[in-house]
Amino acid sequence: MGDEVRLAHGSGGRETQELLNEVILSLLEEGMKKVEGGVGTDELDDGAAIPIPGGYAVITVDSYTVKPPFFPGGNIGELAASGTVNDLLMMGAKPLVMLDSIVVEEGFPLSDLRRITGSMVDTLKRIGVKLVGGDVKVIPKGGLDGIVITTTGLGFAERLIVDSQLRPGDRIIVSGTVGDHGAAILAAQEGLEVEGDLKSDVAPLHDLMIPLIEEYGPYIHAAQDPTRGGLSQTLNEWASKTGYLLAVDESRIPVREKVRAFTELMGIDPLSLACEGRAVLGVDGDRAEEVLEFLRSLGFGEASIIGEVRESERYSGMVVLRTVTGGLRVLEAPSGVIVPRIC
Repeated sequence: MGDEVRLAHGSGGRETQELLNEVILSLLEEGMKKVEGGVGTDELDDGAAIPIPGGYAVITVDSYTVKPPFFPGGNIGELAASGTVNDLLMMGAKPLVMLDSIVVEEGFPLSDLRRITGSMVDTLKRIGVKLVGGDVKVIPKGGLDGIVITTTGLGFAERLIVDSQLRPGDRIIVSGTVGDHGAAILAAQEGLEVEGDLKSDVAPLHDLMIPLIEEYGPYIHAAQDPTRGGLSQTLNEWASKTGYLLAVDESRIPVREKVRAFTELMGIDPLSLACEGRAVLGVDGDRAEEVLEFLRSLGFGEASIIGEVRESERYSGMVVLRTVTGGLRVLEAPSGVIVPRIC
């Protein structure tokens, strides 16, 4: 892995997993990975879960370091609130409270800080999540590039959604178009104006996941918001955790035309770009069409069934993509720095 931390180690792909394994997970004895009966670093899911009477307390923590902090469609404050809420929802939890820790560089415009914290609070307020604590630190000028926000979220789940519960016959659903956030950030970083404009999809998924859990909870076997590493990373994590083959049809993956055109121009696969307002779901195959129609009835009109889970000795733990031209290729986990400081 080398002797230095590289940007690629924070991109969410192969290098991130290597870093986690070497500097954290290798230090943990089996008894340190979780509370008995719960979920922890043994699963590396969207959060951790602790058994309590009637269900589970679900906890998640994340840091947000997007550049620029204001981007088409949102800002780092809205991103931090949405990302925290979404991580709880992906484990089947109803989000209850959030804490934040803001580290800001000396000289950062106070008006920008007000806009950022205002967006964060407004996002939480819309979905009834309380901001119950936090911390603020100021770093001398030059010691930090702008602002970093770290959040901790707490929610309650009667039944957990854990990605390793994926099973053969399950269908894979995405709730909307992929690659929007990553493309918007990349265009902003490069100072490029794109015809038709690119906007982040950043949003809390409360209006999708809460009704879905209430109506179809037992049939949702896996859920993840495809942030760093995008859809490619999510699918590869699922395949690696379960040892199953994930067979995906590229023609069924919704990608906006302006995102597709921009990523082709930049030589980037949109399936590896972060989304910040999308869910990927592993759903019981017998209920998948019904769940899809339910998602569309909630207003997620671009939701699509993109593939299925299979048993396969030859392709165990792999993601195989049927391309738009009818061929087959292995969809690998992203590697290297695709877009730095994206979320």
